Amino acid sequence: MHNDKFENMKFGTKAIHAGIKPDPSTGAIMTPVFQTSTYAQSAPGNHKGYEYSRTHNPTRDALQKNLAALENGKHGICFSSGMAAIDCIIKLLNPGDEVISANDLYGGSYRIFTKIFANYGIKFHFIDMSDIQNIENYVNEKTRLIWAETPTNPMMHIIDLRGASEIAKKHGILFGVDNTFASPYLQTPLDFGADIIMHSVTKYIAGHSDVVMGALVVNDDELHEKLSFLQNSSGGVPGPQDCFLVLRGIKTLHLRMQRHCENGKKVAELLKSHPKVGEVYWPGFPSHQNHDIAKQQMRDFGGMISFCLKDDNIEEAFRILENFKFFTLAESLGGVESLCGHPASMTHASIPKEEREKVGLKDSLIRLSVGIEDIEDLIWDLNQAIGR
Repeated sequence: MHNDKFENMKFGTKAIHAGIKPDPSTGAIMTPVFQTSTYAQSAPGNHKGYEYSRTHNPTRDALQKNLAALENGKHGICFSSGMAAIDCIIKLLNPGDEVISANDLYGGSYRIFTKIFANYGIKFHFIDMSDIQNIENYVNEKTRLIWAETPTNPMMHIIDLRGASEIAKKHGILFGVDNTFASPYLQTPLDFGADIIMHSVTKYIAGHSDVVMGALVVNDDELHEKLSFLQNSSGGVPGPQDCFLVLRGIKTLHLRMQRHCENGKKVAELLKSHPKVGEVYWPGFPSHQNHDIAKQQMRDFGGMISFCLKDDNIEEAFRILENFKFFTLAESLGGVESLCGHPASMTHASIPKEEREKVGLKDSLIRLSVGIEDIEDLIWDLNQAIGR
């Protein structure tokens, strides 16, 4: 059971066993928290594989192996946050290089691209990737990276992973995917040709709103070596206690995601039939622009849903958000508890209003992260908060 052959395990077995071995010194079933900064050496340079915890830590190593297995990848690298993981990817590039990014993406990603790395001479193109042929229009000899989210945040667009990866490979470009909204349970982009997977581990993977962490998963050895060098040099590493908490959270990832999906479907259907609700953005609807692609590359459709009000009234949106009893108004997503947010003033406030509106992100848009509570209570909460 406790071996390194993860490829034949089913997902739920991987979540519990991949990369995890009983501690050889005590037989402890759970990975110990190696709360140490440094390690004894018997002679200069002669050690047991660990010198300093910025570079390697046994608790972190176990988590990295586990995450790699969940994504059907070879190498995992954990970071102090999702933004630290994205920062590491862009540091692969040089001044003058260009990035083609989805135009509907997390506000923090937009901010680091436009407010930090653009100042170092990297050019970013933000385009609609719902039709991946749009990518071809922006590829040139300076393009080094295609960056996608799918489903996107917060408009729930679906990007064709296989199609985008074929374009990237044709032009010799790296293809990176933020897989946070789907989690490895719903989607494994490496299997569709992606080069780098990024997760805000804070969200579904950790799953309990008690950790901030990021991760990258890759297959290519040279790419892993470059990213590991950048991480060690820059120092954006998580602590062992956080790694322990994520390992514990992962053990129920498959069970949690199943309930997120079940509840998400019922919430989406309720919203779609509600007289005060306008557009509902959820890839499980057959009417969704890329529903068929979502069916091909996702196991299920997830618990992230966005919706607008018919009258697009921001004051009414605020009233609803403040009136929820079980949906908590808060940043973030993917925890066991249901959360609600107002992207225009919260997660996406760093994106200018005119850019938000280009992708349909209206001021009345509400984003829900549907948790794993009893669905009857969530339905009651939505009805009482929105009203009739």
